Amino acid sequence: MVENYEKQVHLWGMFCHLAALLGFIGVPFGNIIGPLVVWLIKRDDDSFIDEQGKESLNFQISMTIYGIVAALLVFVVVGIILLIAIGLADLILVIIASVKASNGEYYRYPCTIRFIK
Repeated sequence: MVENYEKQVHLWGMFCHLAALLGFIGVPFGNIIGPLVVWLIKRDDDSFIDEQGKESLNFQISMTIYGIVAALLVFVVVGIILLIAIGLADLILVIIASVKASNGEYYRYPCTIRFIK
């Protein structure tokens, strides 16, 4: 029974990260809305879900800010390279975080501004 509960907790922790992929399939601000919805619904169930939800949200808000700055820099040409790098980093780090969360490991994204504590 306890093992099943832990698996459920790890699964929801993973969903907190994977929900950010909504932004990649065209949902406007889906990278923020997805983790926000999962976190708001499940944050009271377990501290692991709460922590991973906040981590995912903070990272996605940070990546959105970085993306906006890079988009503004497109006029200086360097922005195109930055946008590609930010998109790839976002995708790769979300996958890494999802795998770690599914294994029950706490994951902290690099280069994240901690808006929600």
